[in-house]
Amino acid sequence: MVLVRVINYLARKDKAFRVIDTHGGIGEYDLAGIEAGKTGEWLQGIGRLLDGDTADHIAVRHDPTVVRYLEIIRAFNPVHPASLDHASDLACYPGSPALARHLLRPQDTLLVNELHPEDATLLKAHFARDRQTTVLNLDGWVVVKSALPPKERRGVILIDPPFELAGEFDRMAKALTEGVRRFATGVFVLWYPIKDAAAVARFKRHVAGLRLGDTIAVELRTSATGGSSRSDAGGLSGTGLVIHNPPFGLAEWLSGLMPALCRILARDAGASWSVEALGAD
Repeated sequence: MVLVRVINYLARKDKAFRVIDTHGGIGEYDLAGIEAGKTGEWLQGIGRLLDGDTADHIAVRHDPTVVRYLEIIRAFNPVHPASLDHASDLACYPGSPALARHLLRPQDTLLVNELHPEDATLLKAHFARDRQTTVLNLDGWVVVKSALPPKERRGVILIDPPFELAGEFDRMAKALTEGVRRFATGVFVLWYPIKDAAAVARFKRHVAGLRLGDTIAVELRTSATGGSSRSDAGGLSGTGLVIHNPPFGLAEWLSGLMPALCRILARDAGASWSVEALGAD
């Protein structure tokens, strides 16, 4: 949803922009497939948003950005495009590259990277014959250097590593520093899982200490103790985003949306949300 909001903001001006996704995955996901069925993770996210008719559900689903987000998901589920009101109607979920591509205008471009060879092959197949999209098969951390600044001089950089290796927080902070040095006006969106509260706190202090300018962190904890089937022993209790150069009004929009969204996605009484500034000039 945040990516949709950011891209829509950039599209308010006629001038072209570029979306760069450093860790793109496969583009879209078969929710009946082995991996999706194994984790069932999507049921705790988009599934919960669709399955419910409380005041919170209605309020969130009527937010203009969420409406646009759900329109895109409907486009990827043509069997039930008009009745996508329940999780059971979902067969496919668009990943960040597919979401971004759907929002591009003719003058905009997408550069998406994926290191894993098999995933990169699927990604290239997904965007075959798409002249507005370039697919790379590189280390995502290299892309932050090689792809910046974009020729359009406007854009958003999504950095969302899988967090399968140690040291990802340090690599993200380094990538943000390097990225801002090369493309100071870009919107940088960094995704991270919340498993180790101490590690997350260190990362945010690190980013704040960089004093890069306007930067916020938004977090949604659906549980106090974790419990995701794909998480490590510490448990995945939520996810967060660090956003550098957030579009005007983004923090306020998040602060208005998050209370209801948190109640919808909560797995226990320990669910919480936050939007905080991480430093200024």
